[in-house]
Amino acid sequence: MIAQTAPAQTFWIAFGASALAAVVTVLGIYTVRRFEAWARAQIVYFISYAAGVLIAASFLHLVPESFAMNPHAAAMLLAGFVGLHLFNRFLCAFVCERHHVIQPGIGIVPVLGIAFHSFIDGMVYSVTYQVSLFTGTLAAVGMVLHEFPEGIVTYLLLIHGGFQRRAALWLALAAAALTTPLGMLISYPAVSRIDDATLGALLALAAGMLVYVGATHLLPEAEHQRRPYAWLAFGAGVATAVLMVITE
Repeated sequence: MIAQTAPAQTFWIAFGASALAAVVTVLGIYTVRRFEAWARAQIVYFISYAAGVLIAASFLHLVPESFAMNPHAAAMLLAGFVGLHLFNRFLCAFVCERHHVIQPGIGIVPVLGIAFHSFIDGMVYSVTYQVSLFTGTLAAVGMVLHEFPEGIVTYLLLIHGGFQRRAALWLALAAAALTTPLGMLISYPAVSRIDDATLGALLALAAGMLVYVGATHLLPEAEHQRRPYAWLAFGAGVATAVLMVITE
């Protein structure tokens, strides 16, 4: 296993990464409020790049690292993937078939799902940085990048749900931005006290979630939009993760 950094330093690095994710989410919200047409047109490239980083980083580093720490990590890898899939299926059971209806509840329900997802992102920062600085940074690159389109999507969902622009702004900030550092702060005390085997299991769980986000959440959205050269953005994301792994 890669050597860990000092506990205090690890905490502040993990908190800084989660705070950076919140800032990037805020930038996404600001961008769609100020330049909505541009944001809608370019969001697919951010999504594709983030998907490439998340998928490649998970398979090239997070999964092998978790397997080295815990021989039973494969079960947690599957649990992370399937668990997030089931959560999203549960969410769609209440939203997807009725998303065209303009009413506040339709905006709130998916945003609650985004809030939960962002909270879990904060927990992933706690887990990955506890393993090593490199592991945390590798995961953070893709996670931070996907916060930008997530901020855009959250705000647009609330507007589509019938909320006024000011109300949509504050709800999007609370759900998509503030929940990430909150998740990190709440989970870190417990994560910092567990043994390596348990940490490996949690890392596998996080990797399963990240693979799900990249492969079944971000990529299908990018393919649905059918924008030219989006595949290049995905390839650039994969290349970024590969370069980080081979130069580590």
